This record gives sequence, structure tokens and C-alpha cells, in this order.
Amino acid sequence: MTRSVYVAAGEAESNKGTVALGLVELLSRQVGTVGVFRPVVRAGREDGLIATVRSRFQLAIPYEACAGVTYDEVHADAERAAGDIVARYRALAGQCDAIVVIGTDYTDVGAPTEFGFNARLAADLGTPVINVVSGRGRTAAQLSAAVELSSRELAHHHAGELAVVVTRAEPGALAPAHPTPLGAPAPPTAAEGLVPAHPTPVFVLPEEPSLRAPTVADLMDACDGRFFLGERDGLGREASALMVGAMSLPNILLRCTEGVAVIIPSDRAAALLPGLVAAHTAPSFPALSAVVLTGGTDLPAPVDRLLHDMAVPLPVIATDHDTFDTATRLSAVEGRFTPEATGKIDTALRLFAAHVDGRLLLERLDIAKTDVVTPLMFEYELLDRARARRRHIVLPEGEEPRILRAADILLRRGVADLTLLGDAERIRTQAAQLGLDLDAARVLSPFDAELRERFAREYAAVRAHRGMTVELARDTVTDVSYFGTLMVHTGMADGMVSGAAHTTAHTIRPAFEILRLGLVSSVFFMCLADRVLVYGDCAVNPDPTAEQLADIAISSAGTAAMFGVDPQIAMLSYSTGVSGAGADVDKVRAATELVREQRPDLEVEGPIQYDAAVDPAVALAKMPGSTVAGRATVFVVPDLNTGNNLYKAVQRSAGAVAVGPVLQGLRKPVNDLSRGATVADIVTTVAVTAAQAEDDPTPQNQAPQKAAARS
Repeated sequence: MTRSVYVAAGEAESNKGTVALGLVELLSRQVGTVGVFRPVVRAGREDGLIATVRSRFQLAIPYEACAGVTYDEVHADAERAAGDIVARYRALAGQCDAIVVIGTDYTDVGAPTEFGFNARLAADLGTPVINVVSGRGRTAAQLSAAVELSSRELAHHHAGELAVVVTRAEPGALAPAHPTPLGAPAPPTAAEGLVPAHPTPVFVLPEEPSLRAPTVADLMDACDGRFFLGERDGLGREASALMVGAMSLPNILLRCTEGVAVIIPSDRAAALLPGLVAAHTAPSFPALSAVVLTGGTDLPAPVDRLLHDMAVPLPVIATDHDTFDTATRLSAVEGRFTPEATGKIDTALRLFAAHVDGRLLLERLDIAKTDVVTPLMFEYELLDRARARRRHIVLPEGEEPRILRAADILLRRGVADLTLLGDAERIRTQAAQLGLDLDAARVLSPFDAELRERFAREYAAVRAHRGMTVELARDTVTDVSYFGTLMVHTGMADGMVSGAAHTTAHTIRPAFEILRLGLVSSVFFMCLADRVLVYGDCAVNPDPTAEQLADIAISSAGTAAMFGVDPQIAMLSYSTGVSGAGADVDKVRAATELVREQRPDLEVEGPIQYDAAVDPAVALAKMPGSTVAGRATVFVVPDLNTGNNLYKAVQRSAGAVAVGPVLQGLRKPVNDLSRGATVADIVTTVAVTAAQAEDDPTPQNQAPQKAAARS
């Protein structure tokens, strides 16, 4: 049965999109396929919320299936439109495990008729309602009255109220609820002093100014603009303010503020635009969000050529409207969700997670967690686990743009506390140019005199058996990988992630020298369409011995369990059971016996072929009676050649998402990135690393006989 929830607001500018996005993320952690449905959309253009949800949560459902009817159809024949909406909703429900229905805003004003229309639709769809009430400009008493009025309206139309979410609450006006992560005891749900006796939970989301700020793309649409030159990625950046540049360049520069969009006539662009671009890149000036050229006048040919040859690090928009008309249009733009507005989306998701008790909503919706684990569900479970631990991760490549973008997301989502290594001025300047908020990150230079001396002495002590001296160590520890690893070693950070701009050897060599407990190995989490498998070791050990294979199996089982995968270990080989012989098979057979001796609590089978490990029918024929065959979740490969080919073949042929390699066998977590890593890859790897960090510095997934090993 498809579960659904209807997000309805009684007035414009209620910021119900934040609630809708938060609900989609919440449901995506629980069930396999979550859909989004808007009963009424505008004709002739793509609905921004549908597009945002489909892009952010990787929905395979076509856009057309997520939209009901147009506003024109509702105005022409409301009853017929309602019937069409129900039919389209039911068609979508056949493809989804859960649906978030996002209510209408066709009048764009607060009106009982609009809210009543939504209430009737919710009743027709049989969908409980999240009642969204704006707190903007309201006292607690006024809000209490608004909540009661809207709740009575829902009841009048026989729509069930699941919960109330007050959005845009003024600071200090209300006491917010204090939700806890999924699985934790439920907190009080009603905001104190708001509606003490309200029959459904009441949650309060404080005002967040960045959610109101329009993106540069919003401004471009509002003035019928076109992208002229610069950085297209900047279209998703928020514009915090507008300024008409009607003065000389020095006076304009004096009045620039962080994130301002500057409007200038195109016939003055030759005099002003190069100076604005220069100011944007200068550390002593605020970073702009965009420049808007008005009037449609062509730039002089030499200036046009100069600007197009320059690396202009912000978007420049051109419009044919005059300056007054453009300024009027842009000043009326309210921020909205679009797929490009990644910062706004992350802020909204963080706000929802921080102030709404998701566990309680799921209980009230009666949605049980499915046995299916999709890649998206696994990703959100990682983020939830990391948020619950809130560890401190050091990112040595602090001047790499992908790292900075990932850091912005991680901080907005509250996944981890971060330290970025590099030159503080360069990092802050680059972040401002990219429109990123990294104020919550700590920035350290690897040449910091005090830390350099401390780390040199620490490293010399650790490597004294290799002849390391403090004098030599002073140069070594300024390398960002060594500096970051020593931060982890000394407790200044709980883990490290690097490799976006450095080789694997450069990233993990310091960890081998400083943090190694015994055999270091790795696993990949292979996220298939409906489950997560663990492959080890596909990245570190070229040709492990039987003893090392057993170690890898035990470590991999521990890592799997740490991330919610029930370890059923398959020791892979080219033969199954007693059907084959030879040195390679004997090695796997011996390793299997060692695992059974050392960890009799683990389920393990080997040697076994991959088909017998994953396919119940093949398992029944080749290894009847085995508790692992046909249902294995942890696959231990006999050598690096096999493992690397295996995970890449599954990744490419089955469309699996590979998360890793995740290193194991270290005292504290250090993980390596591919130099081709995307921003999403970096976010996921940091979440994995934060989740790996133990309160007890001795990892729980190590074989009991391990002792510190020197290299």
C-alpha cells in the first residue's frame, strides 16, 4: 500500500517547499521509491519544486507523471479538474511506495478558498495533511489562532491533520520543539506556549533569511535575461542584496556588500565591469553574486573580447529591459527552489531535520522500514549516522574547489565539523567567489609554527625506529597529508579524507606509518538497486596470504556490521566447496577455516563461486545446506586483480554505486578519494569517515590478536 502525505499552506510565502523537501528525504530513508505530486501546476513551464525533488533525489519517474492539471483547467472546471487530479495521483501511486503531495499556490494570496481546495483534494486522495502555517510577523497568540483556524478548515472538509509545521517563526517568539534522530526516544512535540492542547504535533521552523534570497537564476528569469559570460555554476548562488550601480566605480565599490548583485547599464559596462570583476576576486573586497547588464547595448568590441578571454569568476547576465524596469522586477523576486539552488536545498533539509521529529511523523504515517536498501537510502543512512556522531574531519586539500563545495554541503547539513588545510586567505577568498558559506569550518596552515613543532616531535617519536629526527620531521610534517594524519593521531581530528588532488600513495602512506594497527585493507560498499553488498579487499593488498585473507574477512564483517549490513561472508574462489584443488583454492580454504577458528560467531562459507554466493537456486545445486550460499553480503576476493575487476564490472554492468575504498586496520579512520571524485563522492566519503570514528580508539572490527605494527 502506498503511503502519502499532503503538504498544504493557507497563504503565500509560507515556505512549504522546505517541508516538502524534508519529507521526501525522510521517506527516502525508509522506502524504496518515493514520488512527488503537485495537483496543480502552471502551464507552459516546468514546476520548480517537482524539478528540484526529481533532481535532488534522483527520481526516475517522468516529470509528466508528477503533475496533475494546470491552473487554467482548475479555473475552467474545478470539479472535472479534481477528478483528473485523483486519476493522475492514483496512476503515480502504482509506481511508488510513498508520495509527498505538494499543495497548490494558484492564487498566490492567502485565501480560505485556496486552502479549502487543498483540504478537499487531500480528502479525495485519502492523504493526511501537514498543515503549514507561516509565522512571519505573527506573535505566539496570533499563530495559535491561525493554527486553530486552519485545523478547523481541514476538519470541515474531512481531511485528516497529521501535524502542524509553523514556518518562518520570528526569533524568540516561539520555543521550538527538540527532535532527536531516528530510533531515539521521542521528545516533546508541541512548541511551548503555542497550542498546548492541540491534538496533533506542532513543530516550529525558525526564519532562515537565505531561503528567501533569490538565486542568480531566479533574477535572470525575472528580467528575461540571458547568460552573457562568466561562471554558469554561479547561477545557483543566492543574491543577498541588489544594488544599482549608477555611480562611479570607486563609489560603487564602497557600497558593495557580500553576495550583492550589481545592476549596471550595458552602455557603461566598459567602464565598470572589469573593475567589478577585479573587486570580486580581490581578498579585501566582498564577493559579488552577479552583475546584471541592462539596456541590451552591445559592448565595444575590444572590451567584449577582453572579457570573454578572461576567466570571469561570477555570472554576468544581460537583459534588454532598462535599468529602472530591471531593478523593479528583481526587487520583487522571492527565493524559490530550483535544481541549481543546491545551497538553498541543503539549508532547507538541515532546517527540517533539526526541528521536526521525523521518527514521530513516520510512526503517525505508519510507515515501516522496508527490507530493500536503495543507493539513496544507504546514502541518507550514512548521513544520519554521521550527524548523530558529529565527528571532526580534517580535509587536507582545502584549496581544491570540489573540497570547498563539499565542505559547504557538509556544514549546511550538520554532517561533521571540519578543518580545512591551506592558506586561510586563499580559502576564504575562493569560497566567497564560489558563493559558499564556510564560516563554521576551521582553517589551518600546515606551516603553523606551533603545530609544526609539536607534530615534528610527535612524528619523530613515532618513526624513531626508522631514524627519523625532529630536524628532518619539521620538513615532512608540512606536507598536508602528514599534517592531517598527525591531527588525527593527536586527537585534533577524528578522521581524515584526502585524495581529490593527490595520489592514493600520497594520501595513505602517512596513515600506514602513524595509525596502522596491523594489516590495512579496504572494502567497497556496492549499492545495487535493492541492497548493499560489501567487497573486500579490492584496493590495497595485491596477493594476500591465507592469514591475511582471514584478517580481511574479519575486518570486512566488522565494517559491514558497523554500517547496517548483516555480515554473511563468502570467501570467493574459482571453485565451490570441495570441487576444486590447487594452491589458489587451498589458500581460500585455509583462510575460511582460520575465520571459523578466530571468530566462530561469524557466518562464513568458502571456497565459493560468486554465482553460488548470490543466487539461491545455484546455491541449492552447488552447496545445499549452507547458511551463507545464496544470501552472502560480504565478498572476500582472493587477490587484488580479481577484486578490482569484480567491483568495476559490477559497477559498470549492473549500474551499482560504489562507495569506497573504505580503509580498515587503522587506529583512526583515514579514507582516500579518487582524483576524479565528484562533490557528492566527497560528501559521502566524509560521512563514512565520521561514522567510522569510534569513541574507543581501538577499532571493534579488528582480529583480537592484533598488535601495533611498525612499517
